[in-house]
Order: sequence, then C-alpha cells, then structure tokens
Amino acid sequence: MRSKRDISFKKILSLFRHQNGSPFYNAKGLAIGVFSGCFPFFGFQTLIGVFFAKLAKGNIVLAAIGTWISNPFTYIPLYYLNYKVGSIVLNNSSNNTIEKSFVIDDLWRQGRIFSLKLLLGSSCVGLLLALICGSIVFFIYKIKIKR
Repeated sequence: MRSKRDISFKKILSLFRHQNGSPFYNAKGLAIGVFSGCFPFFGFQTLIGVFFAKLAKGNIVLAAIGTWISNPFTYIPLYYLNYKVGSIVLNNSSNNTIEKSFVIDDLWRQGRIFSLKLLLGSSCVGLLLALICGSIVFFIYKIKIKR
C-alpha cells in the first residue's frame, strides 16, 4: 500500500517531467523560484517568484516549485545561514549587533542592522543556490531533449 507521501512526491516529479519549453526557459523559472524562496517574506515567496518568472519569461510552475526550498523544516537553518553570510559580507561579527540596551533608538538601529544582514545574506545565498539549481535543471532538460 502506498502512502500519501509517495504519491505527492511522484506528482512533484511528474510536474518536473512534463514541463514544456527550452531548457533555458525551465532553468530560469526554477532559479528565480529558488532565489525568491531564500528571502524571509513568508507567504509572499511564491507570489514574488511567479511575478519575476513571468517578468523574465521563465517557467512559472517551476518558479513556484523552486520557492519550496524554504519550508517549515528549512526556515531556521536557511535563515541562520543567510544571516551569517550577511554578517561575513558586511565584515561584522554577528555578536556585535546584540547589545544589552533597550533605548528605542538602539533597538531601531539593531533591527536595521539585523535586517540588512539577513537580506544581504539572503541575496548572496539565493544567488548561489539559484545558479546551482538552475544549472542542474538546465543540464537535466538538455539531456532529456537528446533522448
């Protein structure tokens, strides 16, 4: 007897298999989705991914699937990695931003620094993952066409 998990995994794989379009079109859609999924905009990642895939003339279905890189199981590790990468890019230790001051101006400043690190890290990690996933999908569809 098959479980629901097996059936849904097969449905997802069939979505990948039955996509029409050039390998570049499909890879572009997935890469945009993965990039969008790396940002901490809960509930809007799919909308953002589909919007930019439509704008860039990429595969909309694969863009929506690509945003699933961010899910309840990966939120904490993904956003922690994004924050750490943002801290490294800004050449700033992540421990320096959290101070024991509760003055309103300091809280706003710390919030801006935290947000900047998270969004910058999300951009860097998203770009890297988008390039990797897009390249893999491009070559998979290229091989599929040759068969």
